[in-house]
Amino acid sequence: MSTPAEWPIAIAKPNALPLADEAPVLRVAALRKSFEKRQVLRAIDWTVPAGRVIGLLGRNGAGKTTLLRCLLGLSPIDGGKIELFGEPMIEPAGERMHRIGFVPQSFDLFPWMKVRAYLDFTAAFYTHWDHPLTTRLLDSWQLDPRQKIGQLSQGQRQKLAIVRAIAPQPDLLVLDEPVASLDPQARRAFMAELLELMRQPGKTVIFSTHITADLERAEADIALLRDGRIQFTRPLAELRECMRLIVLSRAEGWVQAPAVAGLLKANIKGGDLQLLIENPDMQNLQALAAQSNASLRIETPTLEDLFVELA
Repeated sequence: MSTPAEWPIAIAKPNALPLADEAPVLRVAALRKSFEKRQVLRAIDWTVPAGRVIGLLGRNGAGKTTLLRCLLGLSPIDGGKIELFGEPMIEPAGERMHRIGFVPQSFDLFPWMKVRAYLDFTAAFYTHWDHPLTTRLLDSWQLDPRQKIGQLSQGQRQKLAIVRAIAPQPDLLVLDEPVASLDPQARRAFMAELLELMRQPGKTVIFSTHITADLERAEADIALLRDGRIQFTRPLAELRECMRLIVLSRAEGWVQAPAVAGLLKANIKGGDLQLLIENPDMQNLQALAAQSNASLRIETPTLEDLFVELA
């Protein structure tokens, strides 16, 4: 089981605060998943409150896609429990699925259907489909409703998948590398729509991406998946506040990193000792620099720096 520090920490958003007695959107306990003999997910414990944007970070092969598919009942699990909207997730069915939008890594379904026909067909399965939003997005994202899906480029198909996921006005939007095939202009337009969705009370978004600038734009909570577990979930603002990159430099170099409270990772590069530290004690670091005859430099790492160092 995870320690209390690994459970999500609330992020203050004046227009998206959950009610005090509101149940979490998602609760995962001891989730396990293996492929043949390789264990991908190892007893994951994770809780996601309502009204958050959660950025799921992890290296390629860390199991992000597997985790998202398990959460939605699209992939069977080997053990553990998943609750979605307070009910056990057994398989995707029932009224609950009207409240979920999902964008997979690639969209290759129904190549013979035209864009408008596909959206009209899909809309029939949802109780809160936003037809004006669909029309506006098709126009602004330059998707021809008369074109067949099989004739769309990869980026256009991904735009269509995003429209299809947002149009039902979901309470939970799950996105698996949703903008990987989009150009910078389309990515910015997508993020604008995502932030507009998040202005509505109680909306929750979980999305995996390697584009850390998008997470920063959304002021997301960051969930790090590593070694088959969620290592931590923290608001981006808190990571900026507590993480520092300390660089100690001296001509004779370093054999090993000294013991420092809060040390997460150490790198030796020539005469530089780089220390990633959580809540550093500056007085002790200044004393260490003086004792080591080293210069001291303090930097605030970017989210990309943190991802590279921690993942």
